[in-house]
Amino acid sequence: MKLLYIFPHPDDESFGPARAISRHVRQGYEVHLLTLTRGGATRQREKYGYSVEEMGKVRYAEMLEVQKVLDLAGMTVLDMPDSGLKEMDPREIEWDIIKEIEIIQPQIIITYPVHGISGFHDHLVTHAVVKRVFADMKAEGADYLRRLAFITLNLDSVRKNTGKFRLHASPPELIDCIETVNEDDIEKMRNALNCYVTYQEVIEKSGVLKSAGNKIFYEFFQEFFAPAVTDIAFRLP
Repeated sequence: MKLLYIFPHPDDESFGPARAISRHVRQGYEVHLLTLTRGGATRQREKYGYSVEEMGKVRYAEMLEVQKVLDLAGMTVLDMPDSGLKEMDPREIEWDIIKEIEIIQPQIIITYPVHGISGFHDHLVTHAVVKRVFADMKAEGADYLRRLAFITLNLDSVRKNTGKFRLHASPPELIDCIETVNEDDIEKMRNALNCYVTYQEVIEKSGVLKSAGNKIFYEFFQEFFAPAVTDIAFRLP
Protein backbone atom coordinates (compact mmCIF):
# COMPACT_ATOMS: atom_id res chain seq x y z
CA MET A 1 0.00 0.00 0.00
CA LYS A 2 1.43 3.37 -1.04
CA LEU A 3 0.39 6.64 0.58
CA LEU A 4 1.33 10.12 -0.64
CA TYR A 5 1.01 13.13 1.64
CA ILE A 6 0.92 16.48 -0.17
CA PHE A 7 1.43 19.74 1.73
CA PRO A 8 2.58 23.24 0.76
CA HIS A 9 5.27 23.89 3.40
CA PRO A 10 8.06 22.32 5.41
CA ASP A 11 6.69 21.39 8.87
CA ASP A 12 3.10 20.90 7.61
CA GLU A 13 3.77 17.17 7.78
CA SER A 14 4.97 17.44 11.38
CA PHE A 15 2.28 19.67 12.92
CA GLY A 16 0.05 16.69 13.65
CA PRO A 17 0.20 14.50 10.53
CA ALA A 18 3.54 13.05 11.68
CA ARG A 19 1.60 10.94 14.17
CA ALA A 20 -0.41 9.43 11.33
CA ILE A 21 2.67 8.98 9.16
CA SER A 22 4.35 7.08 12.00
CA ARG A 23 1.29 4.85 12.40
CA HIS A 24 1.14 4.13 8.67
CA VAL A 25 4.84 3.25 8.52
CA ARG A 26 4.33 0.89 11.50
CA GLN A 27 1.51 -0.76 9.55
CA GLY A 28 3.93 -1.50 6.74
CA TYR A 29 2.59 1.12 4.33
CA GLU A 30 4.99 2.84 1.95
CA VAL A 31 4.69 6.52 2.82
CA HIS A 32 5.83 9.36 0.57
CA LEU A 33 5.79 13.13 1.07
CA LEU A 34 5.51 15.90 -1.51
CA THR A 35 6.08 19.45 -0.27
CA LEU A 36 5.38 22.25 -2.73
CA THR A 37 7.60 25.02 -1.32
CA ARG A 38 10.76 25.33 0.75
CA GLY A 39 9.04 27.66 3.20
CA GLY A 40 11.61 30.43 2.84
CA ALA A 41 9.17 33.32 3.22
CA THR A 42 8.52 32.64 6.90
CA ARG A 43 9.09 35.65 9.15
CA GLN A 44 11.45 33.52 11.21
CA ARG A 45 14.09 34.28 8.56
CA GLU A 46 14.26 37.87 9.88
CA LYS A 47 15.37 36.53 13.26
CA TYR A 48 18.37 34.90 11.59
CA GLY A 49 18.98 37.56 8.95
CA TYR A 50 18.33 35.11 6.12
CA SER A 51 17.02 35.92 2.67
CA VAL A 52 14.04 33.93 1.40
CA GLU A 53 16.40 31.74 -0.63
CA GLU A 54 18.77 31.19 2.31
CA MET A 55 15.90 30.31 4.65
CA GLY A 56 14.57 27.89 2.05
CA LYS A 57 17.91 26.09 1.97
CA VAL A 58 17.99 25.85 5.76
CA ARG A 59 14.47 24.52 5.97
CA TYR A 60 15.17 21.97 3.24
CA ALA A 61 18.12 20.70 5.26
CA GLU A 62 15.80 20.42 8.27
CA MET A 63 13.35 18.43 6.16
CA LEU A 64 16.05 15.92 5.29
CA GLU A 65 16.31 15.19 9.00
CA VAL A 66 12.52 14.84 9.22
CA GLN A 67 12.65 12.29 6.41
CA LYS A 68 14.97 10.15 8.53
CA VAL A 69 12.92 10.53 11.71
CA LEU A 70 9.66 9.54 10.01
CA ASP A 71 11.29 6.81 7.90
CA LEU A 72 9.67 8.10 4.72
CA ALA A 73 10.00 5.90 1.66
CA GLY A 74 10.44 9.02 -0.45
CA MET A 75 10.34 12.79 -0.17
CA THR A 76 10.21 15.47 -2.85
CA VAL A 77 10.48 19.16 -1.98
CA LEU A 78 9.65 21.57 -4.79
CA ASP A 79 10.59 25.25 -4.90
CA MET A 80 7.30 26.97 -5.64
CA PRO A 81 6.86 30.47 -4.13
CA ASP A 82 6.14 30.22 -0.41
CA SER A 83 3.04 32.29 0.43
CA GLY A 84 2.59 32.79 -3.32
CA LEU A 85 0.67 29.75 -4.54
CA LYS A 86 -2.44 31.88 -4.99
CA GLU A 87 -0.60 33.94 -7.62
CA MET A 88 0.47 30.92 -9.67
CA ASP A 89 -1.32 29.49 -12.64
CA PRO A 90 -2.93 26.47 -10.90
CA ARG A 91 -2.14 24.35 -13.94
CA GLU A 92 1.58 24.72 -13.19
CA ILE A 93 1.01 23.37 -9.69
CA GLU A 94 -1.11 20.56 -11.11
CA TRP A 95 1.56 19.49 -13.58
CA ASP A 96 4.20 19.02 -10.89
CA ILE A 97 1.79 17.14 -8.63
CA ILE A 98 0.72 14.88 -11.50
CA LYS A 99 4.35 14.05 -12.29
CA GLU A 100 4.96 12.97 -8.68
CA ILE A 101 1.76 10.91 -8.55
CA GLU A 102 2.62 9.15 -11.82
CA ILE A 103 6.04 8.20 -10.45
CA ILE A 104 4.77 6.89 -7.08
CA GLN A 105 1.34 5.58 -8.13
CA PRO A 106 -0.14 5.78 -4.63
CA GLN A 107 -3.41 4.17 -3.65
CA ILE A 108 -4.19 6.94 -1.14
CA ILE A 109 -3.42 10.66 -1.27
CA ILE A 110 -3.66 12.76 1.89
CA THR A 111 -3.77 16.57 2.00
CA TYR A 112 -5.52 19.45 3.77
CA PRO A 113 -9.32 19.79 3.99
CA VAL A 114 -11.17 22.68 2.37
CA HIS A 115 -10.64 24.96 5.39
CA GLY A 116 -6.91 24.22 5.45
CA ILE A 117 -6.99 23.84 9.27
CA SER A 118 -5.15 27.16 9.65
CA GLY A 119 -7.05 28.92 6.87
CA PHE A 120 -3.75 30.01 5.27
CA HIS A 121 -4.21 30.57 1.55
CA ASP A 122 -1.35 28.24 0.54
CA HIS A 123 -3.22 25.46 2.37
CA LEU A 124 -6.49 26.32 0.60
CA VAL A 125 -4.85 26.36 -2.83
CA THR A 126 -3.20 23.02 -2.14
CA HIS A 127 -6.54 21.45 -1.20
CA ALA A 128 -8.23 22.71 -4.36
CA VAL A 129 -5.41 21.73 -6.72
CA VAL A 130 -4.91 18.25 -5.26
CA LYS A 131 -8.63 17.57 -5.43
CA ARG A 132 -8.75 18.67 -9.06
CA VAL A 133 -5.74 16.50 -9.94
CA PHE A 134 -7.20 13.47 -8.17
CA ALA A 135 -10.57 13.82 -9.94
CA ASP A 136 -8.98 14.39 -13.36
CA MET A 137 -6.53 11.51 -13.06
CA LYS A 138 -9.26 9.13 -11.92
CA ALA A 139 -11.44 10.17 -14.84
CA GLU A 140 -8.52 9.62 -17.23
CA GLY A 141 -7.94 6.05 -16.03
CA ALA A 142 -5.43 6.21 -13.16
CA ASP A 143 -7.04 3.20 -11.48
CA TYR A 144 -4.32 2.90 -8.84
CA LEU A 145 -5.77 6.03 -7.19
CA ARG A 146 -8.31 4.67 -4.74
CA ARG A 147 -8.91 7.33 -2.09
CA LEU A 148 -8.37 11.02 -1.41
CA ALA A 149 -8.29 11.78 2.32
CA PHE A 150 -8.25 15.17 4.01
CA ILE A 151 -6.46 15.11 7.36
CA THR A 152 -8.35 17.40 9.70
CA LEU A 153 -9.29 18.30 13.27
CA ASN A 154 -12.54 17.71 15.09
CA LEU A 155 -14.33 20.32 17.17
CA ASP A 156 -12.99 18.98 20.45
CA SER A 157 -9.39 19.20 19.22
CA VAL A 158 -9.88 22.86 18.35
CA ARG A 159 -11.46 23.64 21.71
CA LYS A 160 -8.49 22.11 23.52
CA ASN A 161 -5.95 24.07 21.49
CA THR A 162 -4.25 26.68 23.67
CA GLY A 163 -1.83 28.01 21.06
CA LYS A 164 -1.80 31.47 19.50
CA PHE A 165 -3.13 30.32 16.12
CA ARG A 166 -6.83 30.07 15.26
CA LEU A 167 -7.63 26.62 13.93
CA HIS A 168 -10.58 25.24 11.97
CA ALA A 169 -12.37 21.93 12.47
CA SER A 170 -14.54 19.63 10.39
CA PRO A 171 -18.07 19.01 11.70
CA PRO A 172 -18.77 15.48 13.00
CA GLU A 173 -20.93 14.50 10.03
CA LEU A 174 -18.01 15.03 7.63
CA ILE A 175 -15.47 12.93 9.51
CA ASP A 176 -15.23 9.52 7.83
CA CYS A 177 -12.22 8.03 9.61
CA ILE A 178 -10.72 8.24 13.09
CA GLU A 179 -7.37 6.51 13.56
CA THR A 180 -5.77 5.88 16.94
CA VAL A 181 -2.05 6.44 17.36
CA ASN A 182 0.19 5.29 20.20
CA GLU A 183 2.83 7.01 22.34
CA ASP A 184 5.59 6.02 19.94
CA ASP A 185 3.74 7.82 17.14
CA ILE A 186 3.36 10.94 19.26
CA GLU A 187 7.05 10.80 20.16
CA LYS A 188 7.88 10.59 16.44
CA MET A 189 5.90 13.81 15.95
CA ARG A 190 7.90 15.50 18.73
CA ASN A 191 11.16 14.32 17.18
CA ALA A 192 10.10 15.50 13.73
CA LEU A 193 9.18 18.95 15.07
CA ASN A 194 12.52 19.13 16.86
CA CYS A 195 14.23 18.83 13.48
CA TYR A 196 12.98 22.32 12.66
CA VAL A 197 15.62 24.10 14.73
CA THR A 198 14.86 27.51 13.20
CA TYR A 199 11.13 27.12 13.87
CA GLN A 200 11.11 26.19 17.56
CA GLU A 201 9.66 29.54 18.64
CA VAL A 202 6.66 29.09 16.34
CA ILE A 203 6.20 25.46 17.39
CA GLU A 204 6.13 26.48 21.04
CA LYS A 205 3.58 29.24 20.42
CA SER A 206 1.37 26.87 18.44
CA GLY A 207 0.76 24.65 21.45
CA VAL A 208 0.80 21.58 19.20
CA LEU A 209 3.00 19.54 21.53
CA LYS A 210 0.49 20.01 24.34
CA SER A 211 -2.72 19.58 22.37
CA ALA A 212 -1.88 16.65 20.06
CA GLY A 213 -3.83 13.62 21.26
CA ASN A 214 -4.03 10.02 20.13
CA LYS A 215 -6.77 10.49 17.52
CA ILE A 216 -6.33 11.44 13.85
CA PHE A 217 -9.37 12.61 11.89
CA TYR A 218 -10.02 12.44 8.15
CA GLU A 219 -12.65 13.38 5.64
CA PHE A 220 -12.83 11.16 2.54
CA PHE A 221 -13.54 12.74 -0.84
CA GLN A 222 -16.92 11.54 -2.20
CA GLU A 223 -17.13 8.72 0.36
CA PHE A 224 -19.33 8.67 3.44
CA PHE A 225 -18.89 6.47 6.51
CA ALA A 226 -21.14 6.66 9.55
CA PRO A 227 -19.97 5.65 12.01
CA ALA A 228 -16.43 6.63 11.10
CA VAL A 229 -14.05 3.80 10.20
CA THR A 230 -10.81 3.26 12.10
CA ASP A 231 -8.24 2.84 9.33
CA ILE A 232 -7.49 5.05 6.34
CA ALA A 233 -7.29 2.01 4.06
CA PHE A 234 -10.59 0.49 5.21
CA ARG A 235 -12.66 -0.86 2.33
CA LEU A 236 -10.93 1.02 -0.45
CA PRO A 237 -13.31 1.71 -3.36
